[in-house]
Amino acid sequence: MRTLPMMEARRKLTSLPEELEGRFEDNAIAVTRRGKPVLAIMTWDLFEAIYETLEVMGDEGLMASLRQGIKEMREGKTVPWETAKKGLDR
Repeated sequence: MRTLPMMEARRKLTSLPEELEGRFEDNAIAVTRRGKPVLAIMTWDLFEAIYETLEVMGDEGLMASLRQGIKEMREGKTVPWETAKKGLDR
């Protein structure tokens, strides 16, 4: 993760969205004060992904469903996309 000192981040704040836009890796910046990270600046998409992940992880029912789905996938209990897609057309 890239780091920026607080004063540099302050000067570049309005240009950071364009700088981070479209990056799949390194799409967050650690802002430091006296060399220690104090803030994270990230794309909105990354923030939403992290937030949604935390919501899922905090819900026991969703986590149980996720674990079950992963187990079934590993066991080869999958449905071909075309079959699943036909079921959606109903």
